[in-house]
Amino acid sequence: MVVDDELIVRESLAAWLEKEDVIVDRAESGEQAMDLMERDLYDILFVDIKMPGMGGFALVEKVKKTYPTTVSVIMTAYGTVEHAVQAMKLGANDFLVKPFDPEGLSLLVTKLLEHRRLLEETQYLRDEITRCWGGTDEIIGRSKVMIDLFDTIMEIAPSESSVLILGETGTGKELIARAIHAHSKRMGGPFVPINCGAIPETLIESEVFGHEKGSFTGAHRPKKGLIEVAERGTLFLDEVGEITQKMQVDLLRVLQDKTFFRVGGVDPMHAEFRLISATHRDLGQEIAQGRFRQDFFYRINVITLRVPPLRERKEDIPLLADYFLKRVARETNRQVDAINDSAMKILTDHDWPGNIRELENVVERAVVTSRRRVIGPDAFAYLNPSSAYQQTDSQPRSLQEAEILHIRRILDEEDWNITRAAKVLDVDRSTLHKKIRKFGLQP
Repeated sequence: MVVDDELIVRESLAAWLEKEDVIVDRAESGEQAMDLMERDLYDILFVDIKMPGMGGFALVEKVKKTYPTTVSVIMTAYGTVEHAVQAMKLGANDFLVKPFDPEGLSLLVTKLLEHRRLLEETQYLRDEITRCWGGTDEIIGRSKVMIDLFDTIMEIAPSESSVLILGETGTGKELIARAIHAHSKRMGGPFVPINCGAIPETLIESEVFGHEKGSFTGAHRPKKGLIEVAERGTLFLDEVGEITQKMQVDLLRVLQDKTFFRVGGVDPMHAEFRLISATHRDLGQEIAQGRFRQDFFYRINVITLRVPPLRERKEDIPLLADYFLKRVARETNRQVDAINDSAMKILTDHDWPGNIRELENVVERAVVTSRRRVIGPDAFAYLNPSSAYQQTDSQPRSLQEAEILHIRRILDEEDWNITRAAKVLDVDRSTLHKKIRKFGLQP
């Protein structure tokens, strides 16, 4: 983007840049430039120092804070050492004095684009380190099935073979894929996840393969697809069983030929990535019913990993629950230290149809609503009410304690919908409100 309040400067500089096959937007003020940046991403900004309203220095400083991988060049007709030093301190990457030398401008653009690529790569690696090894996404488990899974991950990670991860929803399939990538030869490259079930069918082709300018309505500029973003890294197709047969054919061609075309493009693009896929579906049954291509299945299923559901690794539940409790307590600044044995028994007895994701949700709810440092069985009564009532330390000693426990359980079961809870309790709304106030109950 060229940002200058003088029309002749904007147009002449844009014309020179467009000769270098650069797409250029124009802005006549700092305010207009910020508006444009909210709608699109820019590689380079050429910014005039003196403009009405937001000046060049203020714009560069704001862009540096908000869009750290966008590089900026300050322009002025009055070049001084002081101006250059001030520009660099505020985050500008270079300084130009008008009038410009077109040949020097071409070299500068090449240099700046390389600098931006390095900034993006550095930012990506920082994000990956935080995401994979920052503590919030660790794979936790000491059960035999998980130890066996860890061993398998370490065995297959160095290979280039495609991997298919099978498991129920909420078992942590993406974490397994990230662990394979982190221990592979491609660990320095990007890990690019695609949730195939979340992208509309009309958009998935453009998202995966990218598109050229004008290839469809709204394609105002070329766009890289996620396959290009995954270059020299790992492409993770989550819920691969959801993609259409046409998309399966297109991806099969990429895996076979290592080339693809952007939507609306005529030039073949090289594809160099490792593929990891995951699904909760039975793909064998999907093939038998004609919804999934057998040839594509064989391509993505060179190595198969099965992630066990939580009910098959119940010895890991206390470890996971304690991990989630400490994390939520730290994030919410709550003084909650532990889950007592009676409460933990309810957690280990539960079948967890939603797997780890459900356990995380249940523990978070208990921490946020707890008024004690140790969470008791009443916090999980809605999971298995009979189990909670059978515990000695939760046995109500008086009629009022029994009433409080019962009202709290019904309110939790009905998500604190007063109308529904009152109907279940067979009282009117005003009576239930009085009980809530009397006993100091809170959602």
